[in-house]
Amino acid sequence: MNLKDALEGRLTAKETEKLGTSFDIVGSREKAVAIIEVPEELRKKEKIIGEALLRVHKNVVSVLRKSSERRGEFRLREYRLIAGSRNTEVLHRESGCRFLLDPRKTYFSVREGTERERIAKQVKDGEKILVMFGGVAPFAIVIAKNKDTRIYSVEINPEAHKYACENVLLNRVGNRVVPVLGDVREVCKILGQKFDRILMPLPEKAWSFLDMALPCSKPGGVIYLYGFEDKGSKDLEKKAKTAAKKTKTKIRILRKRKVLPYGPGTFKVCLEIKVS
Repeated sequence: MNLKDALEGRLTAKETEKLGTSFDIVGSREKAVAIIEVPEELRKKEKIIGEALLRVHKNVVSVLRKSSERRGEFRLREYRLIAGSRNTEVLHRESGCRFLLDPRKTYFSVREGTERERIAKQVKDGEKILVMFGGVAPFAIVIAKNKDTRIYSVEINPEAHKYACENVLLNRVGNRVVPVLGDVREVCKILGQKFDRILMPLPEKAWSFLDMALPCSKPGGVIYLYGFEDKGSKDLEKKAKTAAKKTKTKIRILRKRKVLPYGPGTFKVCLEIKVS
């Protein structure tokens, strides 16, 4: 039985079509949380929708409805519990790793699992890596599980940092991953190190930290800059070149890839920048 079948007789065919079938499940076979968007015109039936999801997915114990966009310094969105338990902390499994988190307290995207694996495959043993805006440390841990590296994962949200520390222990990568709590601008000054690779997975405004990232890169190092762009746009390239000029750094754009669709004609992209 799928969600459409579970809603038959509870929602009209038109309402079911309006709802769609896209939602995220964060967690494991033992316990998971479903996150769904419910159109404004179906809000009166959100409890019916939530209970249907619980019936379809037996491992889902809570259903959250998105009630805002991501916003604020911690990139969090507001959620409304429409069915199930108020305890939304879960243990998510991905790429042989385990991540303890609460989607109501921390940023985490299940849709970026493929991207994390892709980056991990590029890393070489012995490299030193900086993950800015590291969250609960998914990028750092997936890399550390596969390569012998030293990774600093910097996060400003105390809740996310707490989970990052727990996840490092949970995955037994404490000898490779160093979670750091603080503003990345201040942390980079304190670290005073140069890195082979720098990840900047903050698509809303990562570009504004390029003036900090570029001087932290080793010659020949690679920076992964994430952002949102409309099809055909070269906005990120322009911002990268502006930051390079400001910091008197020579760069070369290696490639730009679409990571995920974000909206009609808009994509989350990754710009790979080589520092000369």
